[in-house]
Amino acid sequence: MRLAFSIIDWQASAPGLSSADDWLNWSRVSAAINAEQPLDKCRHLPMMMARRLNQGSRLAVDSGLALLRRQSVDAIVFTSRHGELERNLSILKALSENENISPTDFAMSVHNAAVGSLTITAKAPLVSTSIAAGMDAFQQGLIEAKALQVAGYRNILLVDFDGAIPDFYHPHVSADMPRYPYAVALLLGDGDDMVCESQPQVESHGEGSPQSLLFLQAFLARRPRFSLPGERVDWAWERGDV
Repeated sequence: MRLAFSIIDWQASAPGLSSADDWLNWSRVSAAINAEQPLDKCRHLPMMMARRLNQGSRLAVDSGLALLRRQSVDAIVFTSRHGELERNLSILKALSENENISPTDFAMSVHNAAVGSLTITAKAPLVSTSIAAGMDAFQQGLIEAKALQVAGYRNILLVDFDGAIPDFYHPHVSADMPRYPYAVALLLGDGDDMVCESQPQVESHGEGSPQSLLFLQAFLARRPRFSLPGERVDWAWERGDV
């Protein structure tokens, strides 16, 4: 499978990283993200909406709003491996203890809660979808973005994100799976500045960093070629603008 895009704009947020300079410096030193660092305050998300969202969704919506205010967007794709994990755990705990479920937890527990919050806050009734595909969620989101471009939507806002993994789940996930909240937003246009092809996987990989963060690091560092590990295939990327 071959995919090609131009990257029109980007926005990202993670512990200790928010500004473009923060991310550029991070990409140059290939440093791991320090989960103990604080998250930056939301710059575009109204406080009332921010209170309704968990950390990952808050970062995703705020990053999406930043790009919507800077650029023209025709459709939106949100990708997340875990989605509203914190809210669903809260619901399960309430049910196990025969307690009432929080109406906010119930309303915001669905996988498209974040993208819905974005379009509502931005007052932008755009075509949108939400995808969960394990460690390949970001790459599968790119496939969805390309399908939207083929259907006539030119500029696609792709936001990959996850929230903090609650302590309850830590014994049940691999030791190298990131547990911090993050969001990476890319505005994808038609073009061949970044070209990707799937390749047979030679060896299995651990969880490591999310695909979107690995992509952003290589993109900002202007690496001519790099590979993102997937669950069954690897994704070989090459820059067409060097």
